[in-house]
Amino acid sequence: MIADRYPLFLAGRALTTEFEQVVTDKYTGEIVSRVARAGPDIVERAIVAAVEAFEQTRRMPAFERQAILEHVVRRVRERHDEFSEALAIEAGKPISTARGEVTRLIDTLRLAAEEATRVTGETLPLDIRPRAASYEGLWRRAPIGPCGFITPFNFPMNLVAHKIGPAIAMGCSWILKPAPQTPIGALLLGEILAETDLPAGAFSILPCNVEDAAPLVEDDRLRLLSFTGSPGVGWSLKARAGRKKVLLELGGNAACIVDRNADLELAAERITAGAFYQSGQSCISVQRVFIHRSVYKELTTMLTERARALKSGNPLDEDTFLGPLISEDETRRVEAWIKEAVDAGARLLCGGERDGRFISATYLENVGAESKLSCVEVFGPVATLEPFDDFDDAIRRANDSRFGLHAGVFTNSLEHALRAYDELDVGGVVINDTSNTRVDNMPYGGVKHSGLGREGIRFAMQEMSEIKLLVFNRIGKA
Repeated sequence: MIADRYPLFLAGRALTTEFEQVVTDKYTGEIVSRVARAGPDIVERAIVAAVEAFEQTRRMPAFERQAILEHVVRRVRERHDEFSEALAIEAGKPISTARGEVTRLIDTLRLAAEEATRVTGETLPLDIRPRAASYEGLWRRAPIGPCGFITPFNFPMNLVAHKIGPAIAMGCSWILKPAPQTPIGALLLGEILAETDLPAGAFSILPCNVEDAAPLVEDDRLRLLSFTGSPGVGWSLKARAGRKKVLLELGGNAACIVDRNADLELAAERITAGAFYQSGQSCISVQRVFIHRSVYKELTTMLTERARALKSGNPLDEDTFLGPLISEDETRRVEAWIKEAVDAGARLLCGGERDGRFISATYLENVGAESKLSCVEVFGPVATLEPFDDFDDAIRRANDSRFGLHAGVFTNSLEHALRAYDELDVGGVVINDTSNTRVDNMPYGGVKHSGLGREGIRFAMQEMSEIKLLVFNRIGKA
């Protein structure tokens, strides 16, 4: 069960504070817990501690970093039910989805434990000209330094793991600001990390106000900022970040193309999941579906039938698929966007109803290219359907977006699969599944307005490190 109160973690130690922020049950709206809130003084202390601790974390041998991560994996396995229930309550995730995220959290940290012993480099021949005949080089990756992390509400455990796992594996100290709507998952991980042999100051987990988190963005003592969230916020943070390295994962309005020769049963099953999993509150959720005209009517019928059959309700009920959106304000926003599209001429195929914090699974067609449902991330259980006649035109329409995170393509044509891979302007192309496909060891990130850099443990470790070169002159004198 969720506790009445949770401390924050400053320099690896639990700390209660005078100020608190409330956490609500996203299904009932009732206050279920309170967490300690950091003020500016605590943020400053965390930065000082992270800078001091980095002198130890960067020297930790690989086996020690691995052992810390293995301990966290073991303890999360032991507390799987507790983590899952907390996630279902604070995020409104259906319990089956919550269990899935906790399982992914375990996988992510397990991968980090494995990668902690694989931080390799290369020897580098330098004798490319006579003047360098006696020179030889090698390089390896060195941890970049203390890091600041800001995470969102939609995957408040696994997206935390995707930041702290690589940091620990690489030898970086760090400070995390979890989303204010869903801080408990991060604090539960803090409880486990406090059991480990991480040096004092190596980590801090600080629920705090946006203005008090400014040093995570602006303070040059932190060498890297990794942010997952909305594009507007992300790009503004980058503009304020100064000299530090910035990683941004900012979502999009993902497209899915269904070719004339696609497996329609597979497409219908996977698009239903891709559009409405987690009530569409995923940055790679299917938002725009382009279907070949020859199969458009058949697939549209299959999709709307499946959407109408999805059960919404209490996230703790085993058969619930659609949980509440994160807040009633967000539900009203999604409802308003649907109405705006319909008023402009779109046809509502199914769904569109709001009930408190719930929006029913919604498909529309004939949605204008300038509609918010087409060109802005909806972050709700809504997708648009459009027919196409030419595969290259479908690619062009999919690319007609400021965003470029993932895209899905259903086709039995190898030529079309490879063309989609070559031409879709996105960070990842998924063949015979949807954009809403992520395995936690793959490189993950976007282009255009969807962000900078890549997550996925090994790839995030590269982002959280710098190449350090050593050159020998074999005939030089000391």
